[in-house]
Amino acid sequence: MPDSPSFRELAIEAALIRSSASVLGWDQETYLPTHAQTWRARQLSWLSGRHHELTTSEDWKLALQQAIEAADSPREQDSLNEALRQLQRSTRLPTSLVERESEVTSLAKHAWASARERSDFPAFAPEFEKILQISREKADLWGYQNEPYDALLETYERGASAASVAAIFDAVEPELVKIAKAACAHTTTTRPSLPPGPYPVEAQQTFNRKVAAALGFDFDGGRIDTTTHPFCTTLGPNDVRLTTRYDEADFTSSLFGVMHEVGHGLYEQGLEPDDFGTPAGSAVSLGIHESQSRLWENHIGRSRAFWSHWLPVAAEHFPQLGKIGLDDFLAAIHRSEFSYIRVEADEATYDLHIILRFKIERALVNGELAVSEVPTAWNEAFHSSFGLTPPDDRRGCLQDIHWSMGGLGYFPTYSLGNFNAAQIYASATRNKNIRDAIENADYRPLLEWLQCRIHQPGSTLNPAALVEHATGKAPGVEDHLAHLRRRYVEHTT
Repeated sequence: MPDSPSFRELAIEAALIRSSASVLGWDQETYLPTHAQTWRARQLSWLSGRHHELTTSEDWKLALQQAIEAADSPREQDSLNEALRQLQRSTRLPTSLVERESEVTSLAKHAWASARERSDFPAFAPEFEKILQISREKADLWGYQNEPYDALLETYERGASAASVAAIFDAVEPELVKIAKAACAHTTTTRPSLPPGPYPVEAQQTFNRKVAAALGFDFDGGRIDTTTHPFCTTLGPNDVRLTTRYDEADFTSSLFGVMHEVGHGLYEQGLEPDDFGTPAGSAVSLGIHESQSRLWENHIGRSRAFWSHWLPVAAEHFPQLGKIGLDDFLAAIHRSEFSYIRVEADEATYDLHIILRFKIERALVNGELAVSEVPTAWNEAFHSSFGLTPPDDRRGCLQDIHWSMGGLGYFPTYSLGNFNAAQIYASATRNKNIRDAIENADYRPLLEWLQCRIHQPGSTLNPAALVEHATGKAPGVEDHLAHLRRRYVEHTT
């Protein structure tokens, strides 16, 4: 009788299934023909079902238990304990539900894109109803202590709850409003702007690649492609894909998008490749993942130190930049204004977009808001927070892809990522060698610090413990608020 497979062997098989689905998902978001959407949905549904069957099978349970009993290091024990937690959640979902969710969301993304183009929320509403129903089913099966939203949030941010996130947001929102108003008033007074385009796409691609490589992104283990909605996805332990989009009127739109996705990519490339498919080789949460993208995009990419070096390089690719001084350029990229679109929002106003989404989707999941009421609720909340009413659904409740992906519970992690980024960056740059290197456009010491303290632990610690382990204190918002005040109120960084 053949020996039973080991947990590592089964984990590799599961990783092969999931990474194959990731390849199909990447293709779906980049080059898939429109008429191929239905078959792609079936492919992804089938793979999701096979992955779920494997990772909830008796062989998987037995192999995991044997691995836990034989673990010979704290790291392995922590990784296996997290695998056990994931197993306990997975076994509560039937394969039929997993397959149904995969197919529904694959089709819903196409429906969302079409509805967004026509600014027609009612056209997307039936698909959103299906997704909301599936999300509630999953929450009920997983179980929760206080409200269904808790179970969904746990998928993305282990250990978080709706109540804890709401308490953070309620405490920080008044100060964020003050900072945002001051930042927007300053921009209205000074009216900074970049030299007009065009900024040719080919030149942008060349410059973006130079910056990405300088930050440490390994192009032998990844690449950058073009799509409508920028993202980062991992197709294997040495295959990290970034995407971006281009605007010939503003090269910084693509650049900062690339730096953001490079942050995600550096995290993925910093995980232990030999542990791929296990918690030890996986990112711990979206709040930590987002901390890495926001750190490189904002704390590095929008800083005076960065542009002291890179503005002359950019001017070699875009000659019109030779006519603008560093102070004027920084004022232009630090301009702040209340705007409709989250992905185009500046640092000073960004978190207000997230707080709005958190409140709406929490009400949806908990049954306090109907899908049909979303456009009205969105517009009213947006006017309350921003003093603006979205002119249409495309610039309102249809602007984000997340709900079509089934990502209810995802949005809060963006602001948690901002808070974590500031705290992690503040801790890292207390090291003089790292500060000096950044001033000289050498990002290796910072990346090595992040690899050691944030990337390499994988999911062996929960997110809050990881931040405390890396920075010496529990996660908080003080460093983020201090960063925003310095840059957007005091104008010193």
